[in-house]
Amino acid sequence: MLVNVYHAYKQNQEDPQWCYENFINQRALKSAANVRQQLARIMARFNLRLCSMDFNSRDYYVNIRKAMLAGYFMQVAHSERTGHYLTVKDNQTVHLHPSSCLDHKPEWVIYNEYVLTSRNFIRTVTDIRGERLVEIAPHYYDLSNFPNCEAKRKLEKLYKKRENAKDESRSKK
Repeated sequence: MLVNVYHAYKQNQEDPQWCYENFINQRALKSAANVRQQLARIMARFNLRLCSMDFNSRDYYVNIRKAMLAGYFMQVAHSERTGHYLTVKDNQTVHLHPSSCLDHKPEWVIYNEYVLTSRNFIRTVTDIRGERLVEIAPHYYDLSNFPNCEAKRKLEKLYKKRENAKDESRSKK
């Protein structure tokens, strides 16, 4: 995750030489640090508590992905058996952008950009778990409004699994 690069940058005291040696764009990291400072100031202005989980916690990345999904729940793509991705809801065929640094092809991704060139690409992607879609944005993933596709069938299974877990939880009480 890019957040690892940011943490390493901060641990190295924002050293330009470290960025150069690691082929990192220092300007982009400075921009990220500025955005973080701006958000912290906004939170302080509204008396919101700034809290951060321990970087070594098991839930650290889970919580980051959940927060990202809460903001990008409408920008999800599903990997199809044919090898490409389909954007969820509007069924657009897309491919991971060549600049993606994922070392695998995840089943579900959220994306920041939809790039139209000779092929349709999604850029700045994050691997997510399908279960999180029905957990975080069930209002959006109303299957009655879905086109018939592989993603819909996967989501139907996830909803059934979620309902079974709820039923099991109720029966234990």
